Amino acid sequence: MHRHRTLAVILFVLSLLGLIGTWTFNIAFFVDPPAGLGYVEGWFANAASTSASIDLLVVALAAGIVMIVEGARLGWSRWAWAFVPLSLVTAVAFAFPLFLGLRELALDRRARAAA
Repeated sequence: MHRHRTLAVILFVLSLLGLIGTWTFNIAFFVDPPAGLGYVEGWFANAASTSASIDLLVVALAAGIVMIVEGARLGWSRWAWAFVPLSLVTAVAFAFPLFLGLRELALDRRARAAA
């Protein structure tokens, strides 16, 4: 049972790192945008950024499906879907580990209740 809480803390730390890491660069981009290059255009500016963008988009889609389906399994049907738009307006690197951390806490509560 303690394992769930330890994993939750690790996931919450990753979530925070994901938020800080992504928004440090998002803010830098919006403060000093490259001439003639929009934010989404920057995702596909060259082969390396295109590869990383496709990687992120596929992971984001998979994470969205997992958050909705697993959220329903946990009884969170009313609000689990909110993690998908949260991913879009913050970062998948923030919202997905946050969801997973909350999931671990829910599993911990269930395990303690069953014991």
